[in-house]
Amino acid sequence: MSFSISDHQNSKRVRVIKFKESDLDRLVFPFKKHSILSLEYKPFSRFSLAKSLDEVFQNKLSKTLNDILNDRNTGTAIVEPEIKNKKFDKDFLVKLSTGLAYLIGNPNFDSMTGKYYARFHVKHQDSSDSYLRKAYTNLDLHTDGTYVKEKTDWIIMTKMEEQNVGGGESVILHLDDWEYLEDLSSDPVGQEDFVWGSPKSKNVDYKVEHPVFSKDKNGKPVISYIDQFPEPKNMKQGLFLQKLSDALEQSKNKISFPLPVGSTIFSNNYFWLHGRKAFKEHSGLSRELLRIRGTFFN
Repeated sequence: MSFSISDHQNSKRVRVIKFKESDLDRLVFPFKKHSILSLEYKPFSRFSLAKSLDEVFQNKLSKTLNDILNDRNTGTAIVEPEIKNKKFDKDFLVKLSTGLAYLIGNPNFDSMTGKYYARFHVKHQDSSDSYLRKAYTNLDLHTDGTYVKEKTDWIIMTKMEEQNVGGGESVILHLDDWEYLEDLSSDPVGQEDFVWGSPKSKNVDYKVEHPVFSKDKNGKPVISYIDQFPEPKNMKQGLFLQKLSDALEQSKNKISFPLPVGSTIFSNNYFWLHGRKAFKEHSGLSRELLRIRGTFFN
């Protein structure tokens, strides 16, 4: 096995997978076979690319990722490729992220961009309608896919580049480490259907209904929640959401860390929440991210 695996310095639940430059070099040729356009227009090409990635690592990467993502005791992998060389450009990172995704499952259509992935910037000035791009505001803990009909089993976030960045650390929380899980997940209000909408930038013209908390096949709580999108029907739902938001943000078991440029957070979306700290103000601030979210093959 040519990649290394270790525990993250902040949590044994988070596994860090590192790729050496020498192994990435072996991906340059098979990756060149697929242009970004062909990956967008021909879904089968993404499977071919993923197979090339797995073969570089003796077909062990797919099993490792599946084991981590499906294990409730872990559920998050941080992939850190050694990409100091300029030949590993943004297109290479899109292809690497695509390969990682297709070793696990099928990405959902991302309505925000009309592709199987989304790329977006966080900058000094912003006029968007979502916290996603508000650089100087905390992006509070949440899960993805709360406002769409498709299942969202997992999410990939890759840091493509950043300039003049201070702050903006990644923040994640495992549901089982949350001090208020039993209290909130057993509250009958959290098991009611909530209406979930989305701002215009998401390009989703419908609303969905589902509870905040449900249970997995083993009877353990799972969560589907983001603070901006629920539309409480009454006072008890509104107050429950406020209590939930406060309890998540004041948790002492949140994990905070800087994500290196080129690295990917790959998380199970049912029992891991993610967010981001506010950036320090800078007129030249810019960070580009790539997002893929989808379902497991099985």
